[in-house]
Amino acid sequence: MPEHDETQRKNGQVLEVRDVSKSFGAVRALSGVTLAIDAGEVLGLVGDNGAGKSTLVRCIGGIHRIDEGSISVDGADSGELDPERARELGIEIVHQHLSLVEQFDVAQNMFLNRELMRTGPAARRLGWLNKRAMYESTSETLSSLDIRLDARARVATLSGGQRQIVAVARAVTWGSHIVVLDEPAAALGVRQSEMVLNFVRMLARRGVAVVFITHNMDHVLQVTDRVAVLRQGRKVADMPTRGVSAQEIVAFITGADGHPAAREG
Repeated sequence: MPEHDETQRKNGQVLEVRDVSKSFGAVRALSGVTLAIDAGEVLGLVGDNGAGKSTLVRCIGGIHRIDEGSISVDGADSGELDPERARELGIEIVHQHLSLVEQFDVAQNMFLNRELMRTGPAARRLGWLNKRAMYESTSETLSSLDIRLDARARVATLSGGQRQIVAVARAVTWGSHIVVLDEPAAALGVRQSEMVLNFVRMLARRGVAVVFITHNMDHVLQVTDRVAVLRQGRKVADMPTRGVSAQEIVAFITGADGHPAAREG
């Protein structure tokens, strides 16, 4: 089976990772990885544990600094990324272990570490929050995304699928157009998984570029436009999802396609 590569993308490209490498001591986590994604596209990023997916995501999010290569957003080199700079560029990551506070309500989680403050010297000095503005903004955001949740609902009372959607909605609120989802439907039941997958489809229709990381091949085939496969830190496939089978994707993941395994170092 030949290697597939569609890194030359059409107009509308919002994110490009070019020849990115990253090592941790003697361990080569990424070796010359190149991929790109357009606005409104869902890119499936797959591979076994240790293939380099998490490292790549952390490089895109500015958590890890790359050793070689470049990361561009909207055609401009992002330079040395850190998490704050990545957020400024509109990159938001929803990690597998959601950073939601169960004791807080939806609005408090949406504005976590980005709280709106009341105006005026006394209010600023005393640190008074503008709760009305946060609840109104959250309600408007949920409505615009067709999410039927009460902004005052405690996260602890929500289902797993609803929590995932809150986390993704927060990412969309603060990320202008690039959202990375790390196993968004992991450990969810069929109905809750479908809720999350439908939300991913809706994001794409709205022009959001989505990087969708999952081990579930059914989910890859259902919601992605293209799939990129990492194996031992190298990209070994980059192909349209249409026309590819789960068995073919797994073959690339495991090396059963006959492609030589990447070497570290």
